[in-house]
Amino acid sequence: MLMNQSIARFSGGMSRRAVIRAGALGLMGGLGMSDLARLQAKAELGTPTVSGRAKSVIYVFLSGGLAQHESFDMKPDAPIENRGEFNPIPTKTAGIQICEHLPKLSRISDKWALVRSLTHRHNEHSQGHHVMLTGRSEEPAGFKPNKPQETDDPSIAAICNSILRPTGSAPTPVVVMPDKIVHRTGRVIPGQFAGRMGKSRDPWLLEVSPYHPLHYGAYPEYLFHHASGAKEDGGLAFRSPQLSLPSGLNLKRVNDRAFLRQDLERQSRALESMAGDEAFDRYREAAIDLLANGDAHTAFDLSKTDPKQIERYGNHSFGWSLLMARNLVASGVNLVQVNLGNNETWDTHQAAFPSLKNFLLPPLDHSLSALLDDLDASGLLDETMVVVASEFGRTPKIFKLPSAKLPGRDHWGAVQSALFAGGGVKGGTVIGSSDKIGGYPEEDPQKPENFAATIYDALGISRGAHWEDLGGRPYPVYHADPIAGLT
Repeated sequence: MLMNQSIARFSGGMSRRAVIRAGALGLMGGLGMSDLARLQAKAELGTPTVSGRAKSVIYVFLSGGLAQHESFDMKPDAPIENRGEFNPIPTKTAGIQICEHLPKLSRISDKWALVRSLTHRHNEHSQGHHVMLTGRSEEPAGFKPNKPQETDDPSIAAICNSILRPTGSAPTPVVVMPDKIVHRTGRVIPGQFAGRMGKSRDPWLLEVSPYHPLHYGAYPEYLFHHASGAKEDGGLAFRSPQLSLPSGLNLKRVNDRAFLRQDLERQSRALESMAGDEAFDRYREAAIDLLANGDAHTAFDLSKTDPKQIERYGNHSFGWSLLMARNLVASGVNLVQVNLGNNETWDTHQAAFPSLKNFLLPPLDHSLSALLDDLDASGLLDETMVVVASEFGRTPKIFKLPSAKLPGRDHWGAVQSALFAGGGVKGGTVIGSSDKIGGYPEEDPQKPENFAATIYDALGISRGAHWEDLGGRPYPVYHADPIAGLT
């Protein structure tokens, strides 16, 4: 399932300026102009991070809406129409129980904390995505659920992309992977991009796992459809990004002035459109750095990974995604957003219990626990915060769609559970609570603004930091305090 990619390395004897000029105009076929545009992260709007508890954050986003009753906030004493079919199990931490289908996570509860009172007012997918990916509770003017707009609020990833600077061998401060979030109808979900900051500030999107409208889950082992159960699709593949020169292009040719001149003339329009953008010069260099740096290649390429390491994370798309995220933060990427499940995978309107039991919770349990254990063993957990959340939770009452064979739960923004680990987080901690049926916050409600502030604060972004729109107007990064008691 993993695809080997040839890697070409640059060495001395060539003009860096020449390479930058060549690469900027598309001579590096594997990194297309869309990828280069994502690398504009090196352009500067804010100030670099200086004092964060974490060097990196991995934001695991579960598109569709994780049911709090079937994961981290079970209600075994609630009426049958609320509590569901699953049983709670004890964790390593006395007094904390989670779902029986998360046994691996239960054994390492000392590494993670829960927030059981995260709340907003939106029950529609696009609205919920925008809220939880931007950290803003209200819709912006001009918001359209069916299409990202230039008037959208910038995502957490885009804001971090504009302010932070990568460390180590990383070519960019932010990576979003393994694909953008797309509805089953093919519409791209808003909230993932830079919005009012302009497209040049979009985080770098690594499209290494294909969108598939007819099925869901962690392929190949856990591929399914909510209505019909297990599926098979041999056409799916998790591909490392192409980080090499195109066929027939070698260093001598790149360094040839006549060739460069000819190509520049041929692509003059592209040059004219980009030459006036000083920031573009800086992220062209990032592209060259990526191609030149063998350590960076390793972070992006799972084909050379020890099979035992892959098996540890799970030989499926959830495991591959989190393993690549681990490699990226180890290389110095500040924020990796991992969309675990596209096409609203966690949207369990129907057949919720078999879908969660057989296809969704097992790979999440396996891969997430492996990530936390691996980060801990490698000494990276103290400096890497891991965050897991959805666009919303699920209704406290189980219901059955007229067309469905088995019941599920509907969308519910009023409360959801989020998991935090590493980066100074106090393991074995629970922040807030929901009411007796898991419908509304009962204690210590937290908003998306608090959620986003927790990420920004962990990364050391100053409370006075701002981002700027295309007109140069400044906007504050923080709109609330970080979640108290987590660290």
